[in-house]
Amino acid sequence: MPSVDPLARRAALSLGAARTGLGVGALFVTGPTLKALLFGETDAVGRALAKLAGGRDLALGLATLAAHEDPAALRRLTLAATVLDAADAVSLSMAARQPGSRLGAIGGVLSAGGAALAGALTWRRLAAEGLSDEQAAALMARAATIR
Repeated sequence: MPSVDPLARRAALSLGAARTGLGVGALFVTGPTLKALLFGETDAVGRALAKLAGGRDLALGLATLAAHEDPAALRRLTLAATVLDAADAVSLSMAARQPGSRLGAIGGVLSAGGAALAGALTWRRLAAEGLSDEQAAALMARAATIR
């Protein structure tokens, strides 16, 4: 196995484990999970959408954990999860406008936004592996300009 930044690897796997846990809760124990996340009562459509997101998180989390010995796959999955977390933060910020979902949505913006930030920082460290100092600096400079 090629050398991998141990902190970045641990961070990627921790994010994958957290995503797996959230996915299990949202998919299999939907009502209590939504309540724990401070969402109000929801109907069948809301529960179905929560299960959809739970299935996605479970699959992505398990794939991330399975990539623990494949640095390239771990890097790609970390980037994919980061993009999805950022999209979740944007979507939940829109949901925060609705009084019935405001509290849960604000919590979701904070958690998804935090996960996106952690994922981006982790991806940068994983992406820099195996590069020369000049290549790593150029990659990080390019990543820093993408907003």
